Amino acid sequence: VQLQASGGGLVQPGDSLKLSCAGSGRSLTRYGMGWFRQAPGKEREFVGAITRRGDSTYIVNSVKDRFTISRDNAKNTVHLQMNSLKPEDTAAYLCGASIDSLATTRYQYGYWGQGTLVTVSS
Repeated sequence: VQLQASGGGLVQPGDSLKLSCAGSGRSLTRYGMGWFRQAPGKEREFVGAITRRGDSTYIVNSVKDRFTISRDNAKNTVHLQMNSLKPEDTAAYLCGASIDSLATTRYQYGYWGQGTLVTVSS
C-alpha cells in the first residue's frame, strides 16, 4: 500500500488544520492506521491511531483534547483533525499503516507516507 499525506501548512497559534492520508494500491481497511510527528532534531513521536473499522481511537494525552482521528474507508482515507494548534505542534506529520490495531510504536508500522509539514507560528 502507498500512503500520501497532505494538508499541512503554516498556521497561527489557535488555528486548526485537517490532515489527510490517502491510500492507494490496497484497501486501508486491512490496516490499523496511525499518525506520528517528527520535529527537527527530535525522535518520531506517536500521536494517535485508529482501528480498521474506525470504531476506536487512541490519542496521546498531550494532544487528546485538541486532536481527533477519523477514517473514511469508502475513500480509503484517514484524517487527523488538529484544533487549537500551538507552536510546539510544529513538525512533519506522517501517517502509517499497521497490521496491528491501535499500534503505538513506529516499529509496528510497515508502511509510511512521506509526511506533511505543519508549522505553527505567529
